[in-house]
Amino acid sequence: MCEKTVNVDPRLGELRDRIDEIDGKIAALISARAECALEVAEVKKATGASALYYRPEREAQVLRRAMERNKGPLTDEEMARLFREIMSACLALEEPVKVAYLGPEGTFTQQAALKHFGHSAESRPLAAIDEVFREVEAGAVAYGVVPVENSTEGVINHTLDNFMHSNLHICGEVELRIHHHLMISDITRPDAITRIYSHAQSLAQCRKWLDAHYPNVERIAVASNAEAAKRVKGEWNAAAIAGDMAAELYGLKVLAEKIEDRPDNSTRFLIIGSEQVPASGDDKTSLMVSMRNEPGALHDLLAPFQEHGIDLTRVETRPSQSGNWTYVFFIDFVGHRDSANVAAALKEVGARAADLKVLGSYPRGVL
Repeated sequence: MCEKTVNVDPRLGELRDRIDEIDGKIAALISARAECALEVAEVKKATGASALYYRPEREAQVLRRAMERNKGPLTDEEMARLFREIMSACLALEEPVKVAYLGPEGTFTQQAALKHFGHSAESRPLAAIDEVFREVEAGAVAYGVVPVENSTEGVINHTLDNFMHSNLHICGEVELRIHHHLMISDITRPDAITRIYSHAQSLAQCRKWLDAHYPNVERIAVASNAEAAKRVKGEWNAAAIAGDMAAELYGLKVLAEKIEDRPDNSTRFLIIGSEQVPASGDDKTSLMVSMRNEPGALHDLLAPFQEHGIDLTRVETRPSQSGNWTYVFFIDFVGHRDSANVAAALKEVGARAADLKVLGSYPRGVL
């Protein structure tokens, strides 16, 4: 019996040799960058123990330049993600960044933390948003990651309320595209599902799909999607709604993919820390403003922004904790607090408001 001869195009071997050569150059350049990071650490240590190793504005600038230089065929976002991980690994040589996030492991908030800080950061899951604030305030971690709004369900009030009595600053933001999957364990009987676990917001974001496919199944809200994934491990008649990370972490089988009702479903997360962030060149600012309860108060609050050409991106209202029928406004806008037009607008708003607190100026989300 004759063996079949396989014809291999000689160009394939040449291309593989070229890839090996390029890989060697990439490895050498990454090592050179890491050596520079170590030298930066030595310079910073010489300035004193309080030197900042992670600089949000610098990180944003580097990622933007990576995207601007990109010629393809990789997308700008893929190129930025590669640089994000290189920067994360190099920063870990200087001083590993310690980050707390709303846990447990496998939540979308953990995914947002990894997207923003990279996989070389030291991350710590916590059970509640106020615990994340406390850990950062105590100095146990340098930064915290908390959800603040979802494109379908709106603002996360508990996050906003924590800013009312916290001295922390917003140091960054990250937006995460949210895909929900229905998942089961290896002991689940798919034809006998009587309950579905998930976070209340996730259940709401998948309401129409659940009405169409599981109209008579009990929907049980739990503390997080990861908690939902953990529960179904031991229940033969239950399913969970969670994301890719939870499915992988807890070894679950995805029964139905991308069941969110809106294809553009996304969540915005805030990075909280103790320092104020210098301008990066493309920034946002967040405020908390208390107005006196009088006619025209809202107009007085918003007019200075229009007069100084400032683009408001969000205005939210929360009941004040200081008295009944008084309110606090949370405002996001484009610009940095140190720029001339923003400083002028803040001065005018401060003169009209009962209280004004700048929660932070920070780089607009790059990834």
